[in-house]
Amino acid sequence: MARRPAEGKIYAHAKLRRLRREHGMNQVDMARALGISTSYANQIEQSQRPLTASVLLRIAEVFGVDTEFFSEAGEDRIATDLRAALADEACGVPLPADEEISAAARDHPEIARALVALHRRYRDTAEQAAALAAPGAGGAPSGGVTRLPAGEPHDEVRDFFYAHHNHFEPLDTEAERLAAALELRPGRAADPLTARLVEQHGVRVVRAAAGRSADARRYDPDAGVLFLSPWLSDGQRAFQLATQVALLEYGPLLTDLAERSTELTSPESRALARIGLANYFAGAVLMPYAAFHATAEDVRYDVELLSARFGVGFETVCHRLSTLQRRGSRGVPFSFLRVDRAGNISKRQSATDFHFSRMGGTCPLWTVYEAFSAPGRIRTQVAEMPDGKRYFWVARTITRGGFGHHAPRAEFAVALGCELRHAHRLVYTEGIALDDSRAATPIGLGCRICERRDCAQRARPPAGGRLAIDPDRRTYVPYAVESRTP
Repeated sequence: MARRPAEGKIYAHAKLRRLRREHGMNQVDMARALGISTSYANQIEQSQRPLTASVLLRIAEVFGVDTEFFSEAGEDRIATDLRAALADEACGVPLPADEEISAAARDHPEIARALVALHRRYRDTAEQAAALAAPGAGGAPSGGVTRLPAGEPHDEVRDFFYAHHNHFEPLDTEAERLAAALELRPGRAADPLTARLVEQHGVRVVRAAAGRSADARRYDPDAGVLFLSPWLSDGQRAFQLATQVALLEYGPLLTDLAERSTELTSPESRALARIGLANYFAGAVLMPYAAFHATAEDVRYDVELLSARFGVGFETVCHRLSTLQRRGSRGVPFSFLRVDRAGNISKRQSATDFHFSRMGGTCPLWTVYEAFSAPGRIRTQVAEMPDGKRYFWVARTITRGGFGHHAPRAEFAVALGCELRHAHRLVYTEGIALDDSRAATPIGLGCRICERRDCAQRARPPAGGRLAIDPDRRTYVPYAVESRTP
């Protein structure tokens, strides 16, 4: 039986076995390549011995992987996904203990991923069937054949970025080259990008007439004209110009990255991913990796200072900070999200193992929702997950939309979070007792999969818990459940 990883030690039997098989090696071949004995190689694969620092570096060299490949972040993601799947009422079985779920994700990751994929397909199919069965759904469109609509392309695109830890080195490299070639200056990038479109692509950039159009950018390929909203700030204008440059000039690269993905299964999801990658490129042009990373470290990740120095908005800086995972020059591994007042997550990217729940909503105790009570002000929070892992979160509201009394506007809250072990690098932690457990707010990923039994904010019963129904007792905890037996 595989061992549970000890604190500070790396047991990587499943990952190492997969690397060996992908390279067509047996254990003897691998031991020879790593310069270790065959018995030691076997003990590593049986999780009987941990990886030493020297062996870890040798593995990275032989197999061409980063040492971060063996971190527990990927296992934690799979375990959280698997827990959410098994918590579904449709499974009809008691929720296994956390230790069993973690062991399955660690020892049999491919099987765990397959179960998660099956559950997602089941959920999509169930939702589609319910939509078709609803009154007015239309039934069979023609010939008596009912066709289920495709799965949600946006979810697949989110999974695509999530699987890549929100970092695409080829885009960062090309964006840096373009920024250097155009000699872009923070806050003054619009004119060089406009000239690039004219000179390289024959595209004329015009300011659209003031009106109630919802378009920030609209390209007419037949006329060779790019229309930009008159309400865009200088930074927003530059971002839209850079996005159009990416689509016209780096189309093959965007397409290749999308086409090679296993997460994207439909033309719609691949097309959306291509747009997302173009937006990624635009951010990388306005905030070139090396310069932005150095400045972020210098100002201790002060988002407002970075926004002023690079001439872009608060949300754009937050999004860019979540992408700084270049090998040898990594920034703080952030998770980034954007939510509305109703709790809908419209953006979510993660360079860390933090997982955003797909079902059951998110936790109302999360500081990202408290941000709406203090518009425009930075809110911070030390949050503790049910497994004991702690994160530091920074949140603030933003407003998007045009000008004028009738112009459509939308208010969101955006948040950046990192594991507490990285929090000392942030300016926002000054004066906060990070090592005081009493300062942490207990939160969860969603009521359905949250294990906390004493949460007064709970909106749904927890999976795997039997309701404690007692007419002679009233508690402040909704959906009280019976205590677990030892």
